[in-house]
Amino acid sequence: MEQSRRKFLSSVSMLAAVGCTLPAWGFGLGERKLKVVLIGTGIRGVSFWGKRLVDEYSHVLEFVGLSDINEGRLAFAKNYMNVACPLFSDFEEMVKQTKPDLVIVTTKDSTHHEFIVKGLGMGCDVLTEKPLTTDEDKCQQIIDAEKKSDKKLIVGFNYRWSPYNTKIKELLANNAIGKVTSVDFHWYLNTYHGASYFRRWHGLKEDGGTLWVHKSTHHFDLLNWWLDSDPEEVFAYGALEHYGDNNPFRGEKCRTCPHTDKCDYYWDITKEKFMMDLYANNEQYDGYERDDCVFRKEIDIYDKMSAQIKYKNNVVLNYSLTTYSPIEGWRVAFNGTEGRIEAWLDIPYHKDLTVDQEALHDAEMEQKDKNAIQNEPVIVHKLWKDFETVTVPMERAGHGGGDKRLHEKIFTNPNMEDPYGRAAGIRDGAMSILIGIAARKSIESGKPVRIEDLTSLKPSAVRIKA
Repeated sequence: MEQSRRKFLSSVSMLAAVGCTLPAWGFGLGERKLKVVLIGTGIRGVSFWGKRLVDEYSHVLEFVGLSDINEGRLAFAKNYMNVACPLFSDFEEMVKQTKPDLVIVTTKDSTHHEFIVKGLGMGCDVLTEKPLTTDEDKCQQIIDAEKKSDKKLIVGFNYRWSPYNTKIKELLANNAIGKVTSVDFHWYLNTYHGASYFRRWHGLKEDGGTLWVHKSTHHFDLLNWWLDSDPEEVFAYGALEHYGDNNPFRGEKCRTCPHTDKCDYYWDITKEKFMMDLYANNEQYDGYERDDCVFRKEIDIYDKMSAQIKYKNNVVLNYSLTTYSPIEGWRVAFNGTEGRIEAWLDIPYHKDLTVDQEALHDAEMEQKDKNAIQNEPVIVHKLWKDFETVTVPMERAGHGGGDKRLHEKIFTNPNMEDPYGRAAGIRDGAMSILIGIAARKSIESGKPVRIEDLTSLKPSAVRIKA
């Protein structure tokens, strides 16, 4: 296995966390471990790209530096991840001193481009959390930097690696319903998960690019991969009608709010030790409050979103995202020349179950599955025939099992054949955010937006493999 990893590190350039054939990292490490630095010590950084890598892959990698503008979170991250590396407030100084092979970027979305461009320019391969960035200009900067560099970029997608989503890909690739002609895809964020985005910096367009980019990039990447084509044109609607300035009362933050007895969205962060240790206890360093009011007036993103997307291969997609649903889950339906595929996850009444919606989201974010494998259905309905139920075994934790499979592919078994093409490149990361950026621009202009007008990337009828 170690020999396989070394072969990968010298011959595989970019495993962008979802997508096509394996490109080639070319670390050229020989016998030593991969030297990794992390910029951004928020929850995703210290957990999925931090502690989990330390716990599972310390035999093949080592953290040589952590960086953040918040010295309190930095100190917590070092202890929580159980690493002995130095801490830095200055990213460039960290890279100069530690000379890493790989930079992992988990900062605020609007700053991803800054550290991606600097990392590539300083001779490092870079892994960034999704989304790649938040607007077309920053996206073009990243495209240009990657072209100039002999290093590669990894985008931290994980949903493609879920067994359930992989089964859908397999059915489509095997022409189970003939040629796909249209798709309906609807994602529901419940009042626990959905509201959390409006408590954080994600509630500001300048920081997260709206949920069209921060959240929907996951969904658009799945669609691009499932359909094996690039988006061509987007027309969208969106509004802020539930959160923000749509409530008669508001507070500064939940901890000091005088309306806790009548606010359905009251969240007591003091009951969650990890969140207190990581965020609340370190507010004095940068002023970031993790339990801001979901009704604060400065929120300027959309809380209901709907788009129609035309793909280069003529598939038409209807998409929606709801951020205050009673349930957390999603539905997708593919219409084809020979039938229809229907799939869904976490729609409680399909199983006649009563589900704690807070616990549901927490279970998905857990990295160790505490529950047994569960079977989920995919319906395949042929024209003029009865439907067939395809049963898919899957687990709950780690985004439906996608997280651990992504890590395993990168760090343990990189040469494993993947008939589903779940390893991707910068183009996949860009195409996923460009749909959201186009949707945002369409709402602002009231007109359809063509993907080819946003960056130098031109849509292809058949998705270009990395």
